[in-house]
Amino acid sequence: MPRRPAPICHHSHLAYRLSCLLALSALAGSAQPSGCNAPAASPSVTITLPSRPFAVRPSADGCQVFVSLMGDNSGKNAGIALLKRAEGRTELLRVIPLKSPPTGLALTHDGKLLIATAGDGPVFLDVERMASGASNPVLGSFSDGANSQSIYANVSPGDKLLFVSEERAHSITVIDLERARSNGYKADATIGNIPVANAPIALTFSPDGKWLYTTSQGALPDWHWPKACKPEGRDPSTAEITNPEGAVIVVDVARASTDPAQAVVARVPAGCSPVRMAITPDGARIYVTARNSNAVLAFDTAKLLSDAGHARVGEASVGAAPVPIAVVDSGRKVVAGNSNRFGASTAAQSLVVLDAAKMEAGTDAVLGAIAAGAFPREMALSADGHTLFLTNFGSNSLQVIDVDRLPLAH
Repeated sequence: MPRRPAPICHHSHLAYRLSCLLALSALAGSAQPSGCNAPAASPSVTITLPSRPFAVRPSADGCQVFVSLMGDNSGKNAGIALLKRAEGRTELLRVIPLKSPPTGLALTHDGKLLIATAGDGPVFLDVERMASGASNPVLGSFSDGANSQSIYANVSPGDKLLFVSEERAHSITVIDLERARSNGYKADATIGNIPVANAPIALTFSPDGKWLYTTSQGALPDWHWPKACKPEGRDPSTAEITNPEGAVIVVDVARASTDPAQAVVARVPAGCSPVRMAITPDGARIYVTARNSNAVLAFDTAKLLSDAGHARVGEASVGAAPVPIAVVDSGRKVVAGNSNRFGASTAAQSLVVLDAAKMEAGTDAVLGAIAAGAFPREMALSADGHTLFLTNFGSNSLQVIDVDRLPLAH
C-alpha cells in the first residue's frame, strides 16, 4: 500500500503539535511492518524450493507461508512446503509429503486448517501440527470422483463451505466444511456439484461472501457462443479459429449450499482460456488472465449480474500466456505473470504491472515489469498488503516481492 506523506507539525499550539506527533508515530508504525512482516533488505528475494511449486498461501499474521509442491518429473518431493518469515527473512522449515501432488491451497479463516487439492479431491492438514513438526499432520482426505482433477480450492467466509474446482469434471464441488471437520472428513460432507464449463479454475469470493466468481477455459457447445479462439500451443500464424471464448461464471453462494445444480446465476465471455482471477478490496472489479489472448481483462462485478453485455470494462495486452494475477496498492495496480508455458519452460519470465484506471480508460496501462523465474504460476498477497508471493513453477522457487518497493523495469 502507498505510504501517505507525513504531516508537517509546525503549528505553534502545543496540543496541536502533540496530536500531530502522535499521528506521525502511528503513521510510521503502519508504514513500517515489523516482526514477521518486516521488509527484506532487497525488494525482491528468491527462495529455492525442493521441487516445482504451484500455489502459495501466507498465514493471516504473515509468519508462515505454505507452498504446494508438485514434485519433480519422477514424482519425488511432492507435498506442502512450510516457510517461516521473521525480521525480513523467509526460510524453508520443512516439507510435509503427500501421496498425490498438490495444486491449489486454501486456509480456513480461523487459521487452523490448510486444504490442498491433490489428485481427485481435497486433503486436510492441521496447521499447528505442521508448524510444530509433529508427525502426521494430515487429518483426512476424500475423493470428489475418479479423474475429476481437483485443481483449486477456496473457503467461504465463516468457514462454512469449501468449494473445489474440478478441471476434468467441468464442475465445482461444494462441501459442508463444518460437517467435514466434525465427522472426521468423510465424503458424506459433500453437498453436490455446480455445473460450469470446460476446465474451471479460479474461485474468488465477493467481500460479503454472497457471490463466488469462477473461470472456465472454454464455453460448452450448448451455449452456442461463436468461435473466437485458436487452439493453444499451436503456431498462431497457421492455426485456425476453432473454439469459443471461455467464461467468467457467477455462483450464488447461499443457493450453492442447498441446491448446487441451480447455483449459477450468470456467465460472461472472458477471452481465450481465462484462468486466474483477482478481486479489488471493495469487490467492484475482478481481473482475469486470458492466457490464450495474452491479455488481462477487467470486469464490473455489478454488471456481471445486471448488464452482462457491458460487464467487461477494460483490457490490457501483456506477455505470452499470462497465468497468475494479483491486485495491489488498494486496487490501483494489477500484477500479472507472463508464464510463456507453451514456449521455453526454463527461460526466465516477467511480471507486468498495470495501472487499473488506465485499463478502463483505454490508454496504455503498463507501468513496468518485474523480473521473475521460469513459468510464474501463482500469486498471493499478504494480509497487510505489503508483500506479494509468487511461485515460479519452472525454476523451483518462491519469490517474495515488496509491494511498497516494486522493482520495476521500464
